[in-house]
Amino acid sequence: METVRKPLNEDRVALLLGSVIFILALLKFSGIDMLGWAVKIGMWVGDPLDAWRPATKGLLPGYGALFATYAILTGALACCVKLMGSDVVKFVKSFTIIFFIAMICYTLGANAYIAANPTQLKAQGIPWALGLSTEAGLILALVMGIVISNFMPNLAESLKDACRPELFVKIAIVIMGAELGVKAADAAGFAGHIIFRGLCAIVEAYLLYWCVVYYVARRYFKFNREWAAPLASGISICGVSAAIATGAAIRSRPVVPIMVSSLVVVFTCIEMLILPFIAQHFLTGEPMVAGGWMGL
Repeated sequence: METVRKPLNEDRVALLLGSVIFILALLKFSGIDMLGWAVKIGMWVGDPLDAWRPATKGLLPGYGALFATYAILTGALACCVKLMGSDVVKFVKSFTIIFFIAMICYTLGANAYIAANPTQLKAQGIPWALGLSTEAGLILALVMGIVISNFMPNLAESLKDACRPELFVKIAIVIMGAELGVKAADAAGFAGHIIFRGLCAIVEAYLLYWCVVYYVARRYFKFNREWAAPLASGISICGVSAAIATGAAIRSRPVVPIMVSSLVVVFTCIEMLILPFIAQHFLTGEPMVAGGWMGL
């Protein structure tokens, strides 16, 4: 009798791919560069193609790094989708469109007139800039997503097979957690200082902010537990990743962490345009405090 293999869930697939990427990155310590082909988005002024650069300088031309990233990333994620028992062909078609829309948004957002801060104007050879950093592309991607979902419903429906925010964020969390472990080990001299600050942040976020937000959401906004828990995590701990992780942990419907994540992203985009000016005025001599405030 033939045994049918049970598909893996998102958590296991994310752990598997995240671990593989982390192990490949560790090979750099042995002089083996397995991820140098990955494309990075840098600032540009005249030619948009100048924004595309390989992670390892000189390894590939910019467009080569872009297409290598597309091919390898699509292949890796297609394997994940296969392990979860979903349609690989539909995923690849949808993901291809999403990938290149995202790259266009990130490239436009990296234009020096949009991204450069005052210290970079001279190096870029421009007289002024908005100073939004290259992450302005994230705002453009958000706007593009809103436009597609509201004004191009047929296109939005065709892209659903590749819209797996929970899977993508979980993979990123695995990689980020491993990276933080390596950085902590590398900065052993600051270990005590970091541990103390980390404990303070944990007490503040988990024992104070989370409880307050959860209580307010339940008591005054009448949210049920399925909505209140991801909302409390998204606001008090770590934004989108915390909301998605909490939603997965409590087995909420997929729409719940997605809606909470959208709320967090929209609020953050507005807030990050305002907070730097407030910090510049009130926290001029405390850059660590200002960074921690805006980051949290």
